[in-house]
Amino acid sequence: MEAPSVGPTGRPERDFPSPAPLKSHGPARIVTMCNQKGGVGKTTTTINLGATVAEYGRRVLAVDFDPQGALSAGLGVDNHEALTIYDLLLNPRLDPKEAIQQTTVEGLDVIAANIDLSAAEVHLVNEVAREQILARVLRKVADDYDLILIDCQPSLGLLTVNALTAAHGVLIPLESEYFALRGVALLKETIEKVQDRLNPALELDGILVTMFDARTLHAREVMERVVDTFGDTVLETVVRRTVKFPDASVAGIPVTQFAPEHAASETYRKLARELISRGAIA
Repeated sequence: MEAPSVGPTGRPERDFPSPAPLKSHGPARIVTMCNQKGGVGKTTTTINLGATVAEYGRRVLAVDFDPQGALSAGLGVDNHEALTIYDLLLNPRLDPKEAIQQTTVEGLDVIAANIDLSAAEVHLVNEVAREQILARVLRKVADDYDLILIDCQPSLGLLTVNALTAAHGVLIPLESEYFALRGVALLKETIEKVQDRLNPALELDGILVTMFDARTLHAREVMERVVDTFGDTVLETVVRRTVKFPDASVAGIPVTQFAPEHAASETYRKLARELISRGAIA
């Protein structure tokens, strides 16, 4: 019998099975995409994981929780005239369903954000139970979806704490680069504090290595160190560096629509299957 090929993580590569269709929808599992370092693939992963999970018949809501609004731009939705997550945080009387916009992907919706969100921490700092405001917003729409993905800003401030408090799980995209690795310990410490004080049910769903380039010794060494440090928490799926991701972002669509046959699209389909097989997604 031929030995299975070894993947970038040093473990035998597996092809996860396609998930069975769901008989009904909701309530959603909420997953926060979190890393205080910028440029590690949080938004790219939110867009493309959301799109591939929707391909498998799940109803997905992506929440742009970054004032830069990159998720909104990457999905081609309006983040200026429409209601945004900032409006919902500040006005509890608003119905979150009025802020939900459809994307070009069937089954994938989005709540947009723009630069106004940068003022949210100042406005929320004196609120009662200020860490739980996003959770109260998402509770009103959770029954309509199978998965809610929150794309966080590169910070460990009040907005990120809100996202972690609202979530059932957290996914950490980690660039295969030394300085990105250094910040994971601080992020894990923040997650543990949230678990201890605000959200005991929060789980670390996995660490996703992104922007991997097997041709460089540095990337291979970082991968080895990540796996040695975090073990099975590191997902088997690895996102490789490719120009297709920025090209798809410019087009305002997921890479699965921009280049459906490209290896990058299959990578995110595999990620969706792996997370479903792990129970992180229904």
